[in-house]
Amino acid sequence: MIGTGTIMEGFEISPRFRQSIEMRIARLERDAAQDEADAARLIDGDHIRRHMHLVSLQRAEAQRMRTFLDNSRARLPRPLIVL
Repeated sequence: MIGTGTIMEGFEISPRFRQSIEMRIARLERDAAQDEADAARLIDGDHIRRHMHLVSLQRAEAQRMRTFLDNSRARLPRPLIVL
């Protein structure tokens, strides 16, 4: 039971889940950079604004996921021999 005033110090995630989050972060950052470069070819101001909003959302999501990873630790594998 968690008492009042107790702060949880992160949580455990599997190495495989961590890797999938890291891959998602890389994909979001790569897509944001590509979308930002593509915005230079757009003409309509409203389209550019929406496109840059997309870029900011992609970067914000990548940052949110990085914070999630910073607050987590890798779960240790279960022992092969039951003690």
